[in-house]
Amino acid sequence: MDASAVDNLIERLLEGRSGKGKRIQLSEAEIRHLCVASKEIFLKQPNLLELEAPINVCDYVDRGKQSIETITLLLAYKIKFPDNFFLLRGNHECASINRIYGFYDECKRRFSVRLWKVFTDCFNCLPVAAVIDDKILCMHGGLSPEMESLDQIRAIERPIDVPDQGLLCDLLWADPDRDIRGWGENDRGVSYTFGPDKVAEILKKHDLDLVCRAHQVVEDGYEFFADRQLVTIFSAPNYCGEFNNAGALMSVDASLLCSFQILKPGRGKSAQTE
Repeated sequence: MDASAVDNLIERLLEGRSGKGKRIQLSEAEIRHLCVASKEIFLKQPNLLELEAPINVCDYVDRGKQSIETITLLLAYKIKFPDNFFLLRGNHECASINRIYGFYDECKRRFSVRLWKVFTDCFNCLPVAAVIDDKILCMHGGLSPEMESLDQIRAIERPIDVPDQGLLCDLLWADPDRDIRGWGENDRGVSYTFGPDKVAEILKKHDLDLVCRAHQVVEDGYEFFADRQLVTIFSAPNYCGEFNNAGALMSVDASLLCSFQILKPGRGKSAQTE
């Protein structure tokens, strides 16, 4: 995709921030080209990204208004900065889920079902995990009882739909639970919950320091678990207009010291917290 076309698209999308819920004039053809171009980049890069600090880590959502604008902007940034901007797959980057929770309906209403299928093809190529300087493991959901080696993540072939069980499913769906030991039944009806003991066990086994994940709304935008061995990051303040939560992003410096930028609900200001 032509660099000037990508820059023009980014400029138009950023202008939309000035109007709450404002729709940006996008053509189906340019969105389709964006999906195809970003898909090619995803497949050239590994399924387990190996990244270096300093780096910022945050979450993105597909619920609420401007879902198409949000993912289009992210894909445009991926094309513009392929080696400095990275996206991980979440449980909603899956046809069976975003078919129900609004993304399909938005695509159908504003463009076509065909465009939704193009997005689905792109989502099926997203990487599912990242490791920062061999010490911070990042994924959307959580840990898996099937993960014996990080090479198993690298070996997941793409494009792939999210299965109902197994390693890929757990990486996108699992949740921590401070009230259990080991693995537990997940109230979501899919994957598992895991206790603090499993976090410590897996960190030790793979010589890691921290697990970083999203997947749950947390009041302050970030929340530690298992003696600060796992952190949940949720970056959308006032999520869907229903939660008075803050959002957060995590900055990891060159020495792997983590700090958090807080996005307060209903305000444009942010604060830095250690």
